[in-house]
Amino acid sequence: MNNQERELPIAFLGQELEFPPLDKASEEGLLAIGGDLSVERLLLAYRSGIFPWFNDDTLILWWSPDPRMVLFPQKIRVSKSMQKIMSNGRFRLTKNTDFEAVIDHCASVGRKDHPGTWITSNMKKAYLELYRKGHVHSYEVWQEDKLVGGLYGVDLGHVFCGESMFSLVSNASKFALIRLADELAQKNYTMIDCQVPTPHLKSMGAEEISRKVFVDLLKRKV
Repeated sequence: MNNQERELPIAFLGQELEFPPLDKASEEGLLAIGGDLSVERLLLAYRSGIFPWFNDDTLILWWSPDPRMVLFPQKIRVSKSMQKIMSNGRFRLTKNTDFEAVIDHCASVGRKDHPGTWITSNMKKAYLELYRKGHVHSYEVWQEDKLVGGLYGVDLGHVFCGESMFSLVSNASKFALIRLADELAQKNYTMIDCQVPTPHLKSMGAEEISRKVFVDLLKRKV
């Protein structure tokens, strides 16, 4: 790719429910700017290998990075210490019990690999609507009667697009992710989309694949 091609302008979205081809994304993975966070556009994005990621003070930014970080459910890595935690009854998992609390915690609990928050008030409203329509699931981790961790993501029926996770105590989010992977493996899901790499996800078996391979898997129904 030459410099002129790299400097092509990023597409601005209008009201039409469409995205440019994924190979038009910048080197960083930025594909388009603008549009809205309607249920229809969000589902089209996820089914096409695209996700929104932006701050409160910017327009909506749509991304499709290459490579892509994914976790194949059957390949999740569980350390010996986590194996003990998984079986000692310290944590309890529920599903779709308190989605709003999970997304609120994800927005407010800081993480070393993602300073600040990208879960804006508009993003919360959009994903709450997706949740109400059955396209988003939350997994809650409890220690006694206190919510101490969890995650949420968009469920495409054969791919789970993980959006965010949080922990208030050590290993709570790992517990949620392992239980999620176990459930998806039993249902023959293709993969968990982790979007971008983090040391935490890599330590649990997530790996980078090319965008082309990712889209091929995304389009392949089980």
